[in-house]
Amino acid sequence: MAEGNFLLLFLVFFPFAAGLASYLVGRGSKIGRDAFIIIVTAIELAVAIVLIPGASDTNDFHWHAFAGLGLHFRADGFRTMMALLAGFIWFFTTVISREYFNKLESRNRNRYYMFMLWTLGATMGIFLSTHLYTTFIFFEVMSFTSYVLVIHNETKEVINAAKSYVGFAVFGGLATLMGLFLLQARVGTLEMDHMIDAVANSGASDAMVMWACSLVLVGFGVKAGMFPLHTWLPQSYPAAPEPGTALLSAILSKAGIFGMFVITGQILLHCHSWGVALTLFGIATALLGGIMGILSDNFKRTLACSSMSQIGFIIVGIGMQAVLGHHNALAVRGSILHMMNHSLIKLALFMVAAVIFMNVKSFNLNDIRGFGRKKPALMFTAGFAILGVIGVPLWNGYVSKTLIHESIVEYIEMAEHTGWAAGFKSIEVLFIIAGGMTCCYMLKLFFAVFVEKNNDPAKQAEFDANKHYMSKPVTAILIISAAILPFIGAVPNFSADGIADLTQGFLHGHSPEHAVHYFSWVNIFGTLKSLMGGVAAYLIIVRLGMLRRKAGETKRSYVNAWPAALDLEKYVYRPALLTVLPFIGAFFARCAGSLVDWFTALYRKIIFFGRKDRFSPPLNNEFGTFNEEEKPSRIPQGLSYSLIMFGAGVVAVIYFIVISFISGWR
Repeated sequence: MAEGNFLLLFLVFFPFAAGLASYLVGRGSKIGRDAFIIIVTAIELAVAIVLIPGASDTNDFHWHAFAGLGLHFRADGFRTMMALLAGFIWFFTTVISREYFNKLESRNRNRYYMFMLWTLGATMGIFLSTHLYTTFIFFEVMSFTSYVLVIHNETKEVINAAKSYVGFAVFGGLATLMGLFLLQARVGTLEMDHMIDAVANSGASDAMVMWACSLVLVGFGVKAGMFPLHTWLPQSYPAAPEPGTALLSAILSKAGIFGMFVITGQILLHCHSWGVALTLFGIATALLGGIMGILSDNFKRTLACSSMSQIGFIIVGIGMQAVLGHHNALAVRGSILHMMNHSLIKLALFMVAAVIFMNVKSFNLNDIRGFGRKKPALMFTAGFAILGVIGVPLWNGYVSKTLIHESIVEYIEMAEHTGWAAGFKSIEVLFIIAGGMTCCYMLKLFFAVFVEKNNDPAKQAEFDANKHYMSKPVTAILIISAAILPFIGAVPNFSADGIADLTQGFLHGHSPEHAVHYFSWVNIFGTLKSLMGGVAAYLIIVRLGMLRRKAGETKRSYVNAWPAALDLEKYVYRPALLTVLPFIGAFFARCAGSLVDWFTALYRKIIFFGRKDRFSPPLNNEFGTFNEEEKPSRIPQGLSYSLIMFGAGVVAVIYFIVISFISGWR
């Protein structure tokens, strides 16, 4: 039986129906399909806007009969903001997708649009969910529908990146499912509103709940791109078409952040040790993303690494929420606002990337160098977005980064006479350094595209003569996306604080104990230190280290300075998952299989000892394995087969654990 506000059900399932319809429409008319897609995303955005007036009230929908545990949605302040953000970004990326795919004469557009809309529906299901079972269902649907967006171009490099994407998604999803089973068995519910009381009243040990939440964190951390689960991100973001990458960075990564919010604000509220762990993961993610961004010579890969770094800042804010306990107002507001700000900034930057690729067909900085000269609309959009992500005062990124930084300072003051103060002073320094790295790699992108000239004078002349590099509708959405950023940052007490007041209840936040003076000299000076460090890093690392003269050339070119030996996936994860673990598993399987031969040989020696007519069973010379030449497998050993067999094994293990808990085994 279903009850409640059916607009929530519409937001989730309308894109699924519309995705199938778009495929059918596209079979008959490409123009009709493009118009249909824009109308669908516009309707989604309009319905999300309709929910805003009631966002302060309880606005639920329950479908109790769905799959045993039901579907549970709500449109409170935070969830409504996320639905509105998703609708807004999907609409803008859909508008630019039409021109992008037309210019590139892309294939499989019907498939792309269908899965793009299905991903929208799954994302809405995550952001509106009030039950972790509902969250998990749509989280897994989103992982597999977005896989099609990543693999769209179907080149060899893209297919390899897509394999990494889906492999990490499956691994993270299984870890999350295991954690949810443990939580359900230990505390008796997965309803977000009841989790805090359930954990307190269940009598479950803190260690067991912590282990369960750690498993859930793995799945959400993969999607967010948190270190050390980030290796798919620098591959998959550049592989996807630019409109798809905008969705991956601006919205889909926030599904992982949503899960972290739920764990920290709805399950392990004010858990100090959890907060410390998240803060460390966050600062490591921010620093590593910054380093990778600086050393890259590819525009889109730099943006991908930037997304990873900014996600690290958000995770630091989430960690500080738990560390600060009841004094977490600044951390709550800062992490929510930076999540929103990052989405808006990356929407603008990846649309700029789409325009560049439509015209140049490359993201290598040497190829696109000088393209943005004499292109004021593109420069305006990129410049405003870069100022936002760097955190320059009067732009939106400054507001949220200031709040997160102030939360660290606040804890240092609170823990002044404890051993934690020195550790968090180091966190503060690293936070400022990571901010300087953001400035460094963004200066690299801006100067390469909009200030410097291409090494090839003929190509530069061609760039300068290209006055029709994007259409008027695309120009309009780029300018709008950029103009929003200073609006949030210039009047934060009106815009940012209003959004924070509406959304902070989701994380049990409250208004700050004192007014936040965003433009005080202390806050501005802290930002200036970070910016000056970024400028110095740009001059030393980029201008002196990454710009080099190649053999036979008189002008300097950008080089990729990231060491190939630091590829975790290639040198750690793939050997471990594809070689070491299978070898260990095969060794024990062969030992178990050979037991039959050993017992047969033993009985032959004992029972048939001395008899000439004794029966001699055949011995297995392959140590418990069959000879593939004599008995070939009739099942193709592809990705689907591997996932099915892996899933069957995991289901068997989960079944054993669940039955053990239900029967009272401890």
